[in-house]
Amino acid sequence: MFRTAKQVPFSMSRRAFATGAITLLASSAISPAFAAGVGGFVDRVWQQAKARGVSRRIFDAAMGDFRPITKVLDLSGKQPEFATTAADYVGKRVNDRQIGNGRAMRGEWAQTLSAIGGRYGVQPEAILAIWGIETNYGGYMGGNNTVHALGTLAYGGRRADYFGSELITSLEILQAGHVKPGQMVGSWAGAMGHPQFMPSSFMKYAVDFKGDGHKDIWNSVPDAQASIGNYLRSFGWRPGETWGYEVKLPRGFDYNHVWSKTTASLRDWSGAGVTRANGKAFPRAGDSARLFMPMGGHGPVFAVLANFDVIKRYNNSDSYALAVGHLADRIIGGGGFVSPWPNDTALNGAGRQKVQSLLLKRGYQIGSADGVIGSKTRAAVMDWQAKAGLLADGHVSGNLLNAMS
Repeated sequence: MFRTAKQVPFSMSRRAFATGAITLLASSAISPAFAAGVGGFVDRVWQQAKARGVSRRIFDAAMGDFRPITKVLDLSGKQPEFATTAADYVGKRVNDRQIGNGRAMRGEWAQTLSAIGGRYGVQPEAILAIWGIETNYGGYMGGNNTVHALGTLAYGGRRADYFGSELITSLEILQAGHVKPGQMVGSWAGAMGHPQFMPSSFMKYAVDFKGDGHKDIWNSVPDAQASIGNYLRSFGWRPGETWGYEVKLPRGFDYNHVWSKTTASLRDWSGAGVTRANGKAFPRAGDSARLFMPMGGHGPVFAVLANFDVIKRYNNSDSYALAVGHLADRIIGGGGFVSPWPNDTALNGAGRQKVQSLLLKRGYQIGSADGVIGSKTRAAVMDWQAKAGLLADGHVSGNLLNAMS
């Protein structure tokens, strides 16, 4: 699934919707800027849809009363004011309620998940964790008419070509009869149903697990769960392997191994003094892993396996993959992180530029202060930290900026 556009996380205030009975958000009133061109835009969409085999009946049912939704355009143009730490991201998505709901769903859908795991080789808890984080186990799939949301973004948003292609694909899905126009709902950016697939991802990865001829990721939990499993398998999920382990690093550890993404077997990492944080042995010492340090050496550190990167194909975010993996572990019955999160803040581009400017003033030859933390900046940070008597972990954050200022 191409996750360029996706649902706002469920941690925001949401209203629960029953599956198959979702109330669509009403389209906002058309703004003056749109008034002249909507008719022409709809006509152009119809010509493209007709060429792809969409009937006039389906087109009119889905697109006939189209009006751009100003709220969608507003959301598409918003940029986050502050960066989010891994602690904040994971904490908002992995909590007692989510864990409890996940365990309940594990019991309720045990037979189905077992069959899906047998077919696709993906552990049920990984599927449950993605389902939980994406839509709160189907509790909130988004209240937006997918066709109208995509139409709005194709008409007046950025990346109009991309969303225009997704719009036509959504109409093809309706033409194939997988869902009725009134039930094709999702996020403001076009991500649909329980798994929050974009239409193009639906075409590639959605499956008809229940065998009724329809790939219904909106109303059928088995279809949705199996579609997540098929997606993960398609990107190389390794059966029997986990996503990663929380670890402890030995005194004097060279943090360059973290930033260079050194990959080694868990056996070799153990030989270098890297141990599981809970004191247990690695159950599969031959598995390959790299180290992931989301908030510096003073916070939790992880040895992540190949499945961690497969999860990132769902959403290309380290924090997302960590949240999914951790929620899966908690659903199984695992505990929280052993090491506490440090009291720190993440830096946006301007903050990273400030760090680089301070390094330049101290004589470090790192190029320009562009806000991109590359190898030269990282090496300079580690050198400065060592000289300042700090842990030389190379982590760029609010604490580092404060120490340097």
